[in-house]
Amino acid sequence: MDIKLFDRYDYNVQVRDVSLAKFISLRPLQYPHTFAKHGNQQFAKSKVNLVERLVNKLMRGGTGEKLGGKIIRTHGKLQGKKTKVIRTVQRALEIVQQRTKQNPLQVLINAVENSAPREDITRVRFGGISYQLAVDISPQRRLDLALRNMALAAIMSSFDKPLTLEEAVANEIVLAATNDPNSYSIKRKNEIERIARSAR
Repeated sequence: MDIKLFDRYDYNVQVRDVSLAKFISLRPLQYPHTFAKHGNQQFAKSKVNLVERLVNKLMRGGTGEKLGGKIIRTHGKLQGKKTKVIRTVQRALEIVQQRTKQNPLQVLINAVENSAPREDITRVRFGGISYQLAVDISPQRRLDLALRNMALAAIMSSFDKPLTLEEAVANEIVLAATNDPNSYSIKRKNEIERIARSAR
């Protein structure tokens, strides 16, 4: 029997980015919840379904730091409320399908591929002098950064605004999938890579 995400979306999708293909898990699940079975195993998160990883990134209590000109603090409104966040992502995927007329799972994969940075900087210290050095990012971290930035963009754009979280998630997925410069995750990727280029 063919397993579909939320009984609607086919897992017959394509990952074009070769480096990310190994880490984007598309293990067929009807409901993206594995009850943290991977919790105590190192690097086991790469086996967790991509949609569930997005859900996990959305379950956070604000950033507590200045982003987009203000401090975002949601006071843990989504922490531990996985079922609620899964429903939010489900509705967001429905909005994505209505807008793009494509499989929203494929649109999400395109968004992740477009918003995953390839280069970053690290601080190196030699003889009391520290300077920044450009380094390649591992595929695991690339995927983590892409999902984190997409989740942050949704939280920021729906915080203290009439826009609902599911609409904000859908907006970010669609914008990132089309490589739109208005997407927060695309902006962050370009900024990280620009700083890395200047540190070469």
